Amino acid sequence: MKAALRDAGLSALVALGLFGAMVGLRTDVGIGTSKLTINPQPLAVAIIVAVVFLGRLGLVLWAQHKAAAAPVAKKPSHMPALGRYVAPAMLLIAATLPLYSSRYIIDVGVLVMTYVMLGWGLNIVVGLAGLLDLGYVAFYAVGAYSYTLLATTFGLSFWICLPIAGILAAVWGMILGFPVLRLRGDYLAIVTLAFGEIIRLVLINWRDFSGGSAGIASIPKITFFGLVFADRPGGFDDFFGFEYASIHGKIFLYFVILALALLTNWASLRLRRLPIGRAWEALREDEIACRSLGINTTNTKLTAFALGAFFGGLAGSFFAVKQGFVSPESFTFNESATILAIVVLGGMGSQIGVAFAAVFLIGGFELLRELGWLKTFMATTFGMTDFDPAQYRGLLFGLAMVVMMVLRPRGFVSTRSPSIFLKERKAVSGDLVKEGHG
Repeated sequence: MKAALRDAGLSALVALGLFGAMVGLRTDVGIGTSKLTINPQPLAVAIIVAVVFLGRLGLVLWAQHKAAAAPVAKKPSHMPALGRYVAPAMLLIAATLPLYSSRYIIDVGVLVMTYVMLGWGLNIVVGLAGLLDLGYVAFYAVGAYSYTLLATTFGLSFWICLPIAGILAAVWGMILGFPVLRLRGDYLAIVTLAFGEIIRLVLINWRDFSGGSAGIASIPKITFFGLVFADRPGGFDDFFGFEYASIHGKIFLYFVILALALLTNWASLRLRRLPIGRAWEALREDEIACRSLGINTTNTKLTAFALGAFFGGLAGSFFAVKQGFVSPESFTFNESATILAIVVLGGMGSQIGVAFAAVFLIGGFELLRELGWLKTFMATTFGMTDFDPAQYRGLLFGLAMVVMMVLRPRGFVSTRSPSIFLKERKAVSGDLVKEGHG
């Protein structure tokens, strides 16, 4: 116990040194003046230090208890059987969400489904092929700008531009794949990270092409067989005899991204059972053994990058038509990190795990903005009148990552279903599946 307290105390001191200045000192512009004033926030620092102390203490005690406990045989996991009911239930909830939700919830649902689709696309590269990609947002940007430029320059509709954007993103995925064929591990991650930054910097500096930092606005909206969602004759509501409501366009966008996400999921599951899918998994397990079996690792890597990029391009095209505006600031490294975190937390190679992680990370953190009762509690109890839970999103994100890596290092869903099986399909532990070395 003394060792645990000492360890927790040292961690609390480190937290005090780190957050004492970053969180404890806040600069504000003085009222009526242009001078900056420093306002100390000792309570916020005390809360963070206490959380670190208690968290570290609990972690050390849990580790000691686990080490002292006698080893026992692991009980069979019930997740595979549970997944048979969870997946249809999640699909039912997603399909009926607009029927009983407000406009804000539908907007959050669109955002969550976009990240679910991006997570499933990256899962092909990282989860199935074992190739660590830190520049996935580049394909997201290619898809967004492809639709934007085609729609604003040539007047093409979203439905025509959608497959074109995916194909262009897939081509860029192959362009990225060629230089990194011989790279693995950290080196592959660095090159893919650089590729994502190169795309962003090109979009910023090539102003004649992309509009630079100002971006491109007035992007044509989505239509339903040529019917626009607007309050005018010949619009969607006028054609069907409905009373005009702006939420109809939001609902239609929600079902479009839901259909695109389900298409990504269906394609991923089908591809995994094909020879190319089994080649991806063989590459993830051992590249040398994969080559010794006669598998063309060059084609295997290129197809993984291309197909993952294809679905990222589709998501980017949808993002552009939803926002009506695109700029390079929407495609920073933080987006790549968020998508990768969704795949890792959900369980690399697990489709339902990625969906869980997207709902938790994106939907959960978005709802922080609506915790009015927490703002009132902090203001009345601790006098923190300017407390905003959304400001602590990054801190909670990091805490969730740490907790998951300690308690469930293989993600929310730690079991994997084999692509091929003999007589009966049985899920295996994620510990028996390698995470790949790139």
